[in-house]
Amino acid sequence: MTTEQEFEDDLPSKSQEKRDCDALKKLGEELITLKQEELDSMDLPEELVDAVNTARKIKSRIGLKRQRQYIGKIMRQVDSDAIKKQYEQIKHRHDTNTTQFRKIERWRDQLLADNKAVLTEIIDAHPDIDRQHINQLVRQAKREQQQEKPPTSARKLFRYLRELQE
Repeated sequence: MTTEQEFEDDLPSKSQEKRDCDALKKLGEELITLKQEELDSMDLPEELVDAVNTARKIKSRIGLKRQRQYIGKIMRQVDSDAIKKQYEQIKHRHDTNTTQFRKIERWRDQLLADNKAVLTEIIDAHPDIDRQHINQLVRQAKREQQQEKPPTSARKLFRYLRELQE
């Protein structure tokens, strides 16, 4: 094999380059969906931040498509690996929060269904819990359910459990 052929073998194929470009464009599209404070927390080039903010303002479908392609072009020119890592950290934070939220909801629902094992689980996880307060909130929430009132105490119970987790 000649050195020219070896050099050509080391280069990515056109198909691979297209897949890489599409992945960067998709990452750029995901940046558009982030909240502004999450976007601000990332260390992004000013040009990319401006392009993302512009994309959020565009209402035209064709204009938005063109802006997404422009964001993909910018992504190819900057350190996209660092941006991807930052995005993954934000996404992981969302996933963790969602998991905790569901766990707290499950606890609340099972407490309202008179599952004493869940109360024991909560007490084991948080020994400093105010047992009287949690029992009072459960009783009030059950009473509200029976009287078909708004679930004020159930919300208070959820907030209390969330504060325990934090």
